[in-house]
Amino acid sequence: MKDKILGTLYGLAIGDAFGMPSELWSRRKVKEFFGRITTFLDGPAENEVACNFTKGQFTDDTAQALLILDALNKNNFKPSDKLIAEALINWANDTNAFDNNILGPSSKAALNAIKVGEDPSVHTKKALTNGAAMRIAPIGTLFSSTQQAELVNYVRKVSQPTHASDVAIAGASMIAHAVSLAIEDKSWNEIMESTISIFDIAVKEGEETFSASIPERLKLGMEFAETYKDNEEVFAQRIYDVIGCGTLTSESVPAALAIAYYCKDPHSCALFCANIGGDTDTIGAMATAICGAKSGYKTINKDWIYMIDQNNDVQLHDYAGMLEKERLNWRDSHGK
Repeated sequence: MKDKILGTLYGLAIGDAFGMPSELWSRRKVKEFFGRITTFLDGPAENEVACNFTKGQFTDDTAQALLILDALNKNNFKPSDKLIAEALINWANDTNAFDNNILGPSSKAALNAIKVGEDPSVHTKKALTNGAAMRIAPIGTLFSSTQQAELVNYVRKVSQPTHASDVAIAGASMIAHAVSLAIEDKSWNEIMESTISIFDIAVKEGEETFSASIPERLKLGMEFAETYKDNEEVFAQRIYDVIGCGTLTSESVPAALAIAYYCKDPHSCALFCANIGGDTDTIGAMATAICGAKSGYKTINKDWIYMIDQNNDVQLHDYAGMLEKERLNWRDSHGK
């Protein structure tokens, strides 16, 4: 199981770091500037979001995922709004994320409200962006694929300091559940079918908003994957044009899931996401985490693992051990 958990964590970090240089650039601009991204790159000076990062560094997606795990570990893995919010604010202050365009709009508004003693719910209830989904993949490793209700409830508690809308909770639950299925080595069709089914449970847990349907967009993305299975360029363009690769949960989550379904392995997935345009680091983090969960750590390019280890001040093996231990503790205490 630890191999699969490590695969999830390294998939998350690799997809994030590969997608960093092209983050929030159009597909046209990515092609024009890079040609094709085939390796880890520095964030270009021309990219105001990525310019503060160097090659192999991951961004807020992975950083927030790990600091949330730290906050959970401090409280025996019982989600605490206070501890999670404090961890996010401390990280944002340390990295100057409030001023450097690193934080997403929903998280930034909610955390700023908390900093000045205001009620963040005015922001969290309307949060349509992907900040909850981008950082949730490791939570999926804690649950078996049959624990859908438990997973959704936990995802809601972990996400609500910054994201409490129906679409944010549902999108994050879909990513986490896909990881749960992938680490059990379910087939790709089983992963997608069950991930679609969890939406109806999860969407009831958040504050009601209105968005395009994530399941319907995912189904369409899967149709594109089958239709263009031998033409990656056309598939990528259809995802970009029709499903969307923006920062909305209703775009990036179905895009990431469809891309994982299409690519299947973490190497092609990370490269695909880096070149697609739009929210490349977040889509890469979500999709490649799922692929990494399915294939496992031992299959991942060791040079890529070395790059992540050398360029980020974290020990992902320690986090994997933490998650494996908590998964076993949780299952033992609930008789699962």
